[in-house]
Amino acid sequence: MTNIPIVFWLVPVASVMALAMAWIFFRSMMKTEEGTPRMIEIARYVREGAMAYLKQQYKVVLYVFVALAVIFAFMAYVMKVQNPWVPFAFLTGGFFSGLAGFFGMKTATYASGRTANACRKGLDGGLNVAFRSGAVMGLVVVGFGLLDIALWFIILNWVYEGTEMALVTITTTMLTFGMGASTQALFARVGGGIYTKAADVGADIVGKVEADIPEDDPRNPATIADNVGDNVGDVAGMGADLYESYCGSILSTAALGATAFAMNDDLQIKAVIAPMIIAAVGIFLSILGIFLVRTREGSSMTGLLRSLAWGTNTSAILIALVTFAILYLLGIENWLGLSFSVISGLVAGVIIGQSTEYYTSLSYRPTQKIAEAGLTGSATVIIKGIGTGMMSTCIPVLTIGVAIILSYLCGNGFDMSLSAESISYGLYGIGIAAVGMLSTLGITLATDAYGPIADNAGGNAEMSSLGEDVRHRTDTLDALGNTTAATGKGFAIGSAALTALALLASYVEEIKIAMARAVSSGEQFVDAAGNVFDPTQATMPDFMNFFQVTLMNPRVLVGAFIGAMAAFLFCGLTMEAVGRAAGKMVVEVRRQFKTIAGILEGKATPDYSRCVEISTKAAQHEMILPAFLAIIIPVVVGCVLGVAGVLGLLVGGLASGFTLAIFMANAGGAWDNAKKMVEEGHFGGKGSFAHKATIVGDTVGDPFKDTSGPSLNILIKLMSMVSIVMAGLTVACM
Repeated sequence: MTNIPIVFWLVPVASVMALAMAWIFFRSMMKTEEGTPRMIEIARYVREGAMAYLKQQYKVVLYVFVALAVIFAFMAYVMKVQNPWVPFAFLTGGFFSGLAGFFGMKTATYASGRTANACRKGLDGGLNVAFRSGAVMGLVVVGFGLLDIALWFIILNWVYEGTEMALVTITTTMLTFGMGASTQALFARVGGGIYTKAADVGADIVGKVEADIPEDDPRNPATIADNVGDNVGDVAGMGADLYESYCGSILSTAALGATAFAMNDDLQIKAVIAPMIIAAVGIFLSILGIFLVRTREGSSMTGLLRSLAWGTNTSAILIALVTFAILYLLGIENWLGLSFSVISGLVAGVIIGQSTEYYTSLSYRPTQKIAEAGLTGSATVIIKGIGTGMMSTCIPVLTIGVAIILSYLCGNGFDMSLSAESISYGLYGIGIAAVGMLSTLGITLATDAYGPIADNAGGNAEMSSLGEDVRHRTDTLDALGNTTAATGKGFAIGSAALTALALLASYVEEIKIAMARAVSSGEQFVDAAGNVFDPTQATMPDFMNFFQVTLMNPRVLVGAFIGAMAAFLFCGLTMEAVGRAAGKMVVEVRRQFKTIAGILEGKATPDYSRCVEISTKAAQHEMILPAFLAIIIPVVVGCVLGVAGVLGLLVGGLASGFTLAIFMANAGGAWDNAKKMVEEGHFGGKGSFAHKATIVGDTVGDPFKDTSGPSLNILIKLMSMVSIVMAGLTVACM
């Protein structure tokens, strides 16, 4: 086995620690009281619906994974254009991603009722149960992600011991399990998003707008489906999404490190394991941050946000400081500059989070102005929300731009020469910045997964007819959850941008390996001047010149346009999917209100299972086309436009997808909290003209923030992953 430094074994230890702490938090939550018989009954309805949906989704995804694994096996063993380990790595990536989502959602469905019950005693108890339960999601994601990485690194090191370019082959092979994680994440995000928003929109339109009954009222047939959807979309979906970002950032950085330091075996192995070590230490610091989250009874929204920020910011500051020690002790060249690359990623994540909070929290002017616009009608609410969402893209885009430049320059020691060595070191700096941004994902994801748990707790409190004081506490936690969810989405999208950029560089390295494989089989590549091109000796600038990757090449431009179009096409398909599914839900809720006597008087029980069935079927059917487009487009572009076209595709998809995702997530979050602000008694309060107007805005924003927007960050990374896995096919089509 390659001489792996002993410090590497911290990686599997940290992953096991994360999983152990997740189990402890889960058991602690399960020991708390679940509440009254009615609360237990409501929680059981939601839990059974969520698990039934997840079982059905995993069945569909299993068929897709088996089919893709067979295709990859054919490419590897028959066409000989792919590494033989790819089919297995692909399957494990999907399996661990799905497993993380399963455990996170299972925890959430048990925690929501217990959170509502804890709120009967006080706000701190409710926050503690919800946040610790959300931490289970965060810790299983980083635990399974790092465990999968560690196991594959150990196995492939044993397999490729002593071979030429062993670490380059190992790290590029490991990248392919990222495609499995990306594919699973896209199905989870799109399917879960369609499910939850079909139920949510149907419940709001007929229940709150037409029938004038409160949110989460047990008389509304779509209420249980709505609560189920919060779990399958915002817990299982988000968990799978960030699992893929987390693994993708570590793996792409490891691959870039193997290439950048290929001339020095000692530095090369250290550069490969450095992102894994940073992530491992981040797990320990995330656990510390989780224990720091506390609040007082009667805390304001600002106080609650400060409580969460205390935990997340402490973890972020500590990982920034510890990174200096990690890279110094590893003895990596330019350890100081690379440490500042990590800090640039961390700071970028904090700035994007704060920007998102500003534009979506009801504590700040943008959301307050949207709520005020409700006084003049739903049209002005929608116009104001769209404008706010568009303007909110400026800070994240500029922040990511600055982070890319700083991390690149810090990574290569501010070398402006654009030499092959300078570019390689700079790209490694960008990759490690993405690792820095995601290094404390354990606690960052906890703040995000907390949101749907708090939301479901409010639903449980309403349907169980708990007192106004309890409902006020759950509403406070829910409003906080809307902000943390929006912040989490912004954070996920920001990390996706850096990760996708690192994957872009990894794609070039995978093309190099595919070409070298073709050369070893007797094939020759000739450049425009008629000279034989040797991929084994070529640098990245040589590849750019060989494939004519310039803005003057129409293949690059066409690829960029297709990438930009793909983001809008994907959003259009998912938005329409929600619209169709919500339409069916509206029809069903109206039917039950008309045909079930006594339902609105609370004398008859709605048919909750029928609404759950509608959302489930709609999600399974509607998620197929958008998911397959993300896989098919890079393959077709690679075969038709070649490497130059694929690079254009990935750049166009990244630029448009990132900006569009920020716009949709922030507009949706602002609409949601504007409605919450009115419900707190501002501008007329519940039942007022402004309230109905903001409900319409919130309904429009639902698929923005919970379906299309957050799915875009998976789209841009999945297209990169597919391009990497299909690099051999692209070369074969040249």
